[in-house]
Amino acid sequence: MAENNIHWHQALISRSDRELRHGHKSVILWFTGLSGAGKSTLAHAIERRLFEKHCATFVFDGDNVRHGLCSDLGFTQGDREENIRRVGEMAKLFTEAGVIAITAFISPFSADRERVRSLVATNDFIEIYCRCTIDVCEQRDVKGLYAKARQGLIPNFTGISSPYEIPQNPELTVDTGKLSLDECVEQVLAYLKLQRVIVY
Repeated sequence: MAENNIHWHQALISRSDRELRHGHKSVILWFTGLSGAGKSTLAHAIERRLFEKHCATFVFDGDNVRHGLCSDLGFTQGDREENIRRVGEMAKLFTEAGVIAITAFISPFSADRERVRSLVATNDFIEIYCRCTIDVCEQRDVKGLYAKARQGLIPNFTGISSPYEIPQNPELTVDTGKLSLDECVEQVLAYLKLQRVIVY
C-alpha cells in the first residue's frame, strides 16, 4: 500500500527555535461566527497590530481559501467539513513554522472546530467566538447574501437554512455586534498577553 512508503521527515529546525527567533509563541486563533459577524475584519485588524510588533502572522480567510486550496469544494455539509479539515491541517503546519495562524471561518459545526482543536497541543488552539445577532449581521450584509438565502436562492446558508452551533466553551467571546473594532482588537490582544502568546 502507498501509505507504507510515506514516512515523516523530522525537520532540523524545531518549532521552539522558530518561536524564539520570532519572539512569540505560535498558536491558531480561530475566529468563528455568523456571516457578517466581523470575523474577517477583526482577524485582519489583529494581524495588522501583531505585524506592526514584528510578529510572524498569516490570515486564512474563508473566501480567499475557496479561491485556491478549497476551490473544488461546494457548501454541502460534507464539503464544509472538508473545507475546515484542510484549513485546520494547514494552520497546524503554520504553527510548526512558528507563525500565529489566524483563521476567519463561519465553521458552524462544533464537531469540525473540535476536530481542528484535536490536531494541536493544549493551548495551541484559541477559539474566538464573534458574537453578533443575525439581525445585525443582515444589516451589515453588503453582498445581499441573507436576502438571497431568505428567497431560497442560496441553499444551506448558515443562520437561515443551515444551523450555526454556538461555541459552548470558547477561549474568548468578543461581542462584535456591540463593541467597536478597536475595542474588539484590544480585547483579543489583552487575552494573548494574558496567555503569554505575545509579551509586548
